[in-house]
Amino acid sequence: MDQKRILGMVDHTLLLQTSTWEEIRALCDDAIAYGTASVCIPPCFVRQAKEYVGDKMKVCTVIGFPNGSHTTAVKVFETADAVVNGADEIDMVINIGMLKAKDYDYVLNEMKEIKEACKGRLLKVIIETCLLTEEEKIQMCRLVTESGEENIKTSTGFSAGGATREDVALFAKHVGSGVKIKAAGGIASLSDAEDFVSLGADRLGTSRMIKLVKGA
Repeated sequence: MDQKRILGMVDHTLLLQTSTWEEIRALCDDAIAYGTASVCIPPCFVRQAKEYVGDKMKVCTVIGFPNGSHTTAVKVFETADAVVNGADEIDMVINIGMLKAKDYDYVLNEMKEIKEACKGRLLKVIIETCLLTEEEKIQMCRLVTESGEENIKTSTGFSAGGATREDVALFAKHVGSGVKIKAAGGIASLSDAEDFVSLGADRLGTSRMIKLVKGA
């Protein structure tokens, strides 16, 4: 698969707690130079990054990250704040405990409220597959489809595991038409990226892809 095509699907990511503006700026420079889909960065850097990249690159940030256990009101505020600061895309973490308690109305309504706060920005729903049963993953495919969201995302990259080929294939089987798939966490090679795309992923969340391309 063409490297340019792969890079065009990448959310070039830096979400480490120790991240500095100098590192975020370098991330943005590489993202622009290599034509990635976006940069995915902590909320505190969104305004500065958007002012820096302008229309050259989409800025994505994370909501309820990484555990998802913030109240809905906090997540909605975070989303609205990110939008005001210039975020083009939002990746939000579901409330995993509510899903496991089978409080599907809570999970669904939270996604809808956050979607409304996005004001038309692209929203990707992180379900943290490594913590879920297969039944829960399928349930989330249904809920994301029902909520009208555009993307379901495997992982934060901050839990017990990242994207797997099996999970991406499961998503592709169970999401509704129009729902796209983002594989994130643990994408360690160009071969990994190709596999995830072939299984149905439209976005790849990774901090490694540009380093791999530079190395190649």
